[in-house]
Amino acid sequence: MTIQANNRDNRVGRCRTHIARRLVICGTLVLLSTIKPAAAAPEDEVRATFDRFVTAQNAHDIKAVESLLLGSPNFLWITRGTPVWGADAALRRFATLYEGTWRLEPESAGLKIAMIGDGAAQVYVPILFTIGAAGQQPQPTRFLMNMVLVRTSNAWRVSSILPIPAPAQ
Repeated sequence: MTIQANNRDNRVGRCRTHIARRLVICGTLVLLSTIKPAAAAPEDEVRATFDRFVTAQNAHDIKAVESLLLGSPNFLWITRGTPVWGADAALRRFATLYEGTWRLEPESAGLKIAMIGDGAAQVYVPILFTIGAAGQQPQPTRFLMNMVLVRTSNAWRVSSILPIPAPAQ
C-alpha cells in the first residue's frame, strides 16, 4: 500500500506542478497582452523632425525640405527682415539660396522644445548659418532660431521659421 500511496502522491504532485506551470504561462500571456509598445514622446518626435530639417537643408534637398514644411499659405519664414508667406514661396527662396553656400550648424546643447498643447511645439536653438551667394565668400552668422512645428494627421511639420540675429559674443 505504501508504494501505491507514493505513486498516487507523485501523480497528484505532478498534476499540481503541471497546473501551476499552465497558470503561470497564462498569467504571463495575459500581462504581456496588456502592455502597449512605448510611443515616442512628442518632444522626441519634434526633435527628430528638426534634425531631418537641418539634414535636408544642409544637403540642399528641396524635396525633403518640402516634405517637412506645412503645405499652407499660412507658413511663415522671416528672412533678412522680410516675411515669406506660404510653403511654395519659401521653397523657391530656398532653391535660390542653395545655388550658393547654405549650411546650418545648430548648437545641440542649446536646443529647447516647448510643447504648446498637444498639437504644436516651439523650437529654440542657437545656430550658426554659413551663407554666401554663388561665387561669393560665405559668411558665418549666428542666429537664435525659433520655429513652430504643428502636428498634422501623419507627422510634425514646420509652420514658421523665425531666425533672430544673435548679439555678438
